[in-house]
Amino acid sequence: MGTLAYNFQPILGLDCECSLMIHTMLTPFALLVIANCFMTLAWYGHLKFLHGAPLWQAILFGWLIALLEYTFMIPATRLLSQDGWSVGQMKITQEVMTLVIFVPFMIYLFKQPFKLDYLWAGFCLLGCVYFVFRSQ
Repeated sequence: MGTLAYNFQPILGLDCECSLMIHTMLTPFALLVIANCFMTLAWYGHLKFLHGAPLWQAILFGWLIALLEYTFMIPATRLLSQDGWSVGQMKITQEVMTLVIFVPFMIYLFKQPFKLDYLWAGFCLLGCVYFVFRSQ
């Protein structure tokens, strides 16, 4: 299986161990970002693009896009699991990614106004990240 991460070693003068660490960290997070873009589109895209379509078409649209999401989410969680992440750590990280992806999606695609409540919700999620990762 090919790698999605760029080799920074020659550019940054990193040794192999540091380069491998960057690769191990970047790949699952890149996959999570892509997966969350597809997830957000699968869950909410029908409201924008298939507003007048029958429900069965909206469901089929969502399922087809969700299939793309899974092709990125499953490898991301496998990589994180191989790196020793717990299921709770993966879930909280995924929720943070969801918020990071969803807010711009909501603002730019659906023209919804930004509210400070989204920022506060983000801080609450950072608190979740702290509590889930602090025992390591």
